[in-house]
Amino acid sequence: MCSKMGRVIADQISSTALLTDQYELTMLAAALADGSAHRRCTFEVFARRLPHGRRYGVVAGTGRLLDALRDFRFGEAELAVVERFLDPATLAWLRDYRFGGDIDGYPEGELFFPGSPILTVRGSFAECVVLETLILSIYNHDSAIAAAAARMVSAAGGRTLIEMGSRRTHELAAPASARAAYLAGFDATSNLEAARAFGVPSAGTSAHAFTLLHSGADGAHEAAAFRSQVAALGVGTTLLVDTFDITRGVATAIEVAGPELGGVRIDSGDLGVLARQVRDQLDALGATRTKIVVSGDLDEYAIAALRAEPVDAYGVGTSLVTGSGAPTAGMVYKLVEVEGVPVAKRSSHKESRGGTKSAVRLSRRTGTMVEEIVYPAAGERPAPNGFEVRDLQTPLVRGGAVVADPPTLPESRDRLARALVSLPWEGLKLSVGDPAIPTTFVR
Repeated sequence: MCSKMGRVIADQISSTALLTDQYELTMLAAALADGSAHRRCTFEVFARRLPHGRRYGVVAGTGRLLDALRDFRFGEAELAVVERFLDPATLAWLRDYRFGGDIDGYPEGELFFPGSPILTVRGSFAECVVLETLILSIYNHDSAIAAAAARMVSAAGGRTLIEMGSRRTHELAAPASARAAYLAGFDATSNLEAARAFGVPSAGTSAHAFTLLHSGADGAHEAAAFRSQVAALGVGTTLLVDTFDITRGVATAIEVAGPELGGVRIDSGDLGVLARQVRDQLDALGATRTKIVVSGDLDEYAIAALRAEPVDAYGVGTSLVTGSGAPTAGMVYKLVEVEGVPVAKRSSHKESRGGTKSAVRLSRRTGTMVEEIVYPAAGERPAPNGFEVRDLQTPLVRGGAVVADPPTLPESRDRLARALVSLPWEGLKLSVGDPAIPTTFVR
């Protein structure tokens, strides 16, 4: 059973074509049958609103989408899955499918606000509609993680952040989560697939199980665990000191490693109180340069509450990779233009704005963001006097081919760091409030 599941996952990764919903393909079949499949269309990705209390969103997942688009192919294995509900003409169309349209979008690492045209997909209805689920699943997941991580980065005030959420999410989501967190400014991840696939720096030492392996039930031999770890990883390692009694654990750690020990980690209890206690103890033992790492159900609020404490690094897991800490980015993929004619959904609370759009962002000469203006793509580009005006959409795909040399992950990470600095101070608040940057729509 386990090996079979492993093969299924491996096959799923080799082609992204089945990472979709069935209704995308039944719509395709109907459109091919009635002749409407080849109408030229524009779809847009946008968020109607931000999660409660958020003042900005973060565009993340662009690099993963471009890779996934390359692998969106229907081979015989994929066709065998869908042939039970599709007609032969649709199967033949899928067998030859290659996206041949154009995609523009906000660069990865850019901020977005309600109504921002984050991604614009142009082509025939058929070739665009089948990409909806793939695009939204990547963007909604990665953008949610990146936005949560960006808030934590702001709260940490320059201190080290390590992503440790692999055990709290799906095994295939874990590397993507680590990538999004690194994009947002995290320093490292515990996930080795993220290190392999995306070049994210990795970090990790030991867990309570390693201490228990050597120590026995009463912790009498905790020193044996510490000696083993130091022997293997050097005195620069970080020792987990709260498996038993934390005061004794710190004393034992310095006794074993000496005052040059790299760090100690606290994983439970009142972290603020314990950090102060441990700092005082380390300093008294001469370990003035030994760093304190804290972990254990941290979110942006807990991190902010610890900023006044002697904490050097945070390990974050559950609240970063689960819905409680990283609520959905709320993005949707909507048809906004057919053969040059604007179309729009009018449903209450699920409305859309018709027509292909572009967007610019206004900043003061000091670099502080002021406003985002969304305007018809065929219209005149707004350029108000007295502001710096920056275009937001960039070409990503032309004629089905990825534009040469898209930004690297480190470049997108730098972009987001600059964007966060440009927010007005209200935009970095963690408390509930209105979005700091207004979005203006020009008809």
